[in-house]
Amino acid sequence: MATTDAATTDQGPERFDDSGQLGAQAPRSAARTLLRLWPYVRPVRARWASAAVIAVVASCLGLVFPLVLKWIVDGPVTDRDPGGVWLGAGLLLALGVAEALLFGLRRWLVARPLAGVEAAMRADLYRHLQRLPVSFHDRWASGQLLSRATTDLMVVRMFLAFPLTFLIVNGVTIAAGLALLVAQDWGLGLVLLAPAVPLIAVCYRFEHGYAEASRRAQDQVGDLTTVVEESVLGIRIIKGFGRHRSQARAFKDLSRTLRGTELVKARLLAGILAVITLLPEAALGAALVIGTVQVADGGLSAGTLVAFLSTALALRWPIESIGFLLAMSQEAATATRRYFEVMDEPEEDPRVRPAEGEQGADGLRFEGVAFRYPDAAEDSEPTLRHIDLHVRSGETMALVGATGSGKTTLTALVPRLYDVTAGRITLDGRDITAIPREELRTLVSMAFEEPTLFSATVAENVLMGAVDATPEQVERALGVAQADFVHRLPDGVDTEVGEQGLSLSGGQRQRLALARSVVGAPRFLVLDDPLSALDVHTEAAVEAALRQVLADSTALVVAHRPSTVLLADRVALLSEGRVTAVGTHHELLRTSAEYRHLMSGETAGEREEAAHR
Repeated sequence: MATTDAATTDQGPERFDDSGQLGAQAPRSAARTLLRLWPYVRPVRARWASAAVIAVVASCLGLVFPLVLKWIVDGPVTDRDPGGVWLGAGLLLALGVAEALLFGLRRWLVARPLAGVEAAMRADLYRHLQRLPVSFHDRWASGQLLSRATTDLMVVRMFLAFPLTFLIVNGVTIAAGLALLVAQDWGLGLVLLAPAVPLIAVCYRFEHGYAEASRRAQDQVGDLTTVVEESVLGIRIIKGFGRHRSQARAFKDLSRTLRGTELVKARLLAGILAVITLLPEAALGAALVIGTVQVADGGLSAGTLVAFLSTALALRWPIESIGFLLAMSQEAATATRRYFEVMDEPEEDPRVRPAEGEQGADGLRFEGVAFRYPDAAEDSEPTLRHIDLHVRSGETMALVGATGSGKTTLTALVPRLYDVTAGRITLDGRDITAIPREELRTLVSMAFEEPTLFSATVAENVLMGAVDATPEQVERALGVAQADFVHRLPDGVDTEVGEQGLSLSGGQRQRLALARSVVGAPRFLVLDDPLSALDVHTEAAVEAALRQVLADSTALVVAHRPSTVLLADRVALLSEGRVTAVGTHHELLRTSAEYRHLMSGETAGEREEAAHR
């Protein structure tokens, strides 16, 4: 069970090298990346904008407090008017209550629509994953996809709910507050504005460094998720081989790496918070000293100084929050970038080629088919080459070959799990590229060598082969697969089989997968060694029932056992990616030494001896 380091595994277009730097393709700016969320935010823009305006008003109310304080100090306090002081205190209380109510209203306005944005993005991601080609899933670790669908989307929702709003709110508040400060005393205002330039430079530097650390951390979370998922699904292997300690060490190593990256983020954030806190505080202290001297000299009223300092203190939170907001924005930009890395992957091309040639009961044809896996080197040997094969209508053909000869790959080309590199495949004269994929996959039914069941009932797993099948058809399919054991389960066909069907034996899972492939009485049937996990007696019973299904279908069956080969009318021998012989089982036994070897298990020396007789 492999574990991968986020710094070296190619799971997407933007990865980090061993030094933690971005590779050749640099990411777009955070702002441009976050703008890609607009199509999802647009339906709720009215409520979000209303919430932002309310938050701006609530925040700006805080700037009224210093003005009220100035009036109290220069008016009722100076005039020794208790009634005026109580009036001012009541006004301050009213402003505080109004501010609290407005912030509460803002939260109520955005909670539901932003949860809807997250749900819509997750639904789009899931839908897109279903439409991506199999080659994409061959390249991407499942944990990376899971982390994008869960952790990353949660970060995006939190950004829309808080940082995005308060970047605007605090920006407006800081601008209004500074304008008030300059209006009250322009000299003191300039003192407080002095740290602006170094703060901008520090924020720019922080943004770049934090973006790199954030990307590295979120990739490492994906790798950690992959390890957890693999360990849970492979728990029987881990326990069976006593590998729990090595797996725990691998998990600990990845956790330690992630911890180190999070500490890098914490150090960066601590640094900018220290600077953002220190410089304004130093400027405030300088303004306090200068203002006190001016009050002592009579150049400034005490109320004005109180109002000035109160306004400056009211701006402490908007200024000090810049570090947190920038950090959360960078994390959201990274999460958005990771989300769209998947969404930008091209789906299976829905277009079909114009139909050519005449249609008829021509069966399944491979004409000059060659195939190379999409991630293979251009100069590498194709997995399949020059495949010419005709499975006549209503015929069953067995596909036989040594391990690695390309049998499974060839069967995967029929329903277009992969597209041929050259040549073409036809079903009853129709090029499969001229058939919409949805229609093609109703014409062709498959049973894979490694059966996969879902966390659903027995009936739901079988019905994946034909969603409109009747209960009678389900029972017939279970009968063909000799899956009568389902009636002994606690709830019969309504029994939940659990994740991956691990509550069932390998043979039981294989029989349910076979039932799934035949339930819809498909026109074309592709079976990849469908009986490998069955005992001899069950295999014989399944074969007897399967003959009736095969009689009504055009079938291609990958076979390793002579008993499975005998289900077929003819046999095709696949060797090193090419069809080297076609004939009946008995014909190939007479004419092909390789076929005899595969069927009898004789050694190479025995084959050479037989060839010289």
